[in-house]
Amino acid sequence: MELEFKRPQLEDKELIEHYFRTYPSRSCERTFINVFLWARFYGVGYAVIEDTLVFQSKDEKKFTFTYPAGEKEDIKRAIEVLMEYSRENAVPFAMHNVTEEQAEQLEELFPGMFEVEYNRDIADYIYETEKLATLSGKKLHGKRNHINKFKAMYDDWSYESLSEENLEECFQMALKWRQQNGCEEDEEKNSEMCVTMNSLRLFKELGAVGGLLRVNGEIVAFTMGEPICEDTFVVHIEKAFADVEGAYPMINQQFVQHECMDYLYVNREEDTGAEGLRKAKLSYRPVLLIEKGIARIKQ
Repeated sequence: MELEFKRPQLEDKELIEHYFRTYPSRSCERTFINVFLWARFYGVGYAVIEDTLVFQSKDEKKFTFTYPAGEKEDIKRAIEVLMEYSRENAVPFAMHNVTEEQAEQLEELFPGMFEVEYNRDIADYIYETEKLATLSGKKLHGKRNHINKFKAMYDDWSYESLSEENLEECFQMALKWRQQNGCEEDEEKNSEMCVTMNSLRLFKELGAVGGLLRVNGEIVAFTMGEPICEDTFVVHIEKAFADVEGAYPMINQQFVQHECMDYLYVNREEDTGAEGLRKAKLSYRPVLLIEKGIARIKQ
């Protein structure tokens, strides 16, 4: 059986977004920007199989698939095709980033056949937009303090939406951030920085939404994201200078206030298992976590 998986290109945006829009999910992987920018690092290709959209992640001879995006009956047929394809290639069939919602549907389609092993490190953090914008309540008191301190220390601060006029400045700030954070010596950080640079370089083509923070006229933080479904906005990138106290909570709040208020929720992606990042994400009090895992055929 021949299946051709193609690496996502800019000209595939409309097709991929059509499936993501028609069959929405709050999971951060279900966006064109995400799949396009990370494709080269994870050997990602896509194919339309049985009128469903499927991504394959390939590493040497091994590969796994995403849960197909499509109608229920088409998903069943697509999974059968993918299982057959895996058999022919002598690779154990597996699907990655399967959400609990998808796992339930999988159980309906193939009763008792699959097991899903969830990975806490890749769970998405979902927040109420209103809470991120106002930081109201006792539990977010510390965040309000950080922001008040920032405003007291830097009276000449301003927020701007990302646009063609300030993109180059943002790019220069990102280069400085890369230098300061030792990205050259760390493969993971370096990949993340490549993604950040490409998202700035292709900002207009990708249709991204971004914002930045200035102190005394200089950019000290920027962030970028996109709508993921009707009620949720996803933040893909957020960078701030560590020596500017409160810059992270400030850009987080300002971006939500200016760009995300049309959405009920904000997805701030996963913590990758990094202890500091997990602590920071939990401190903003997520309303839910989207658990994801690997679905395999039971042995």
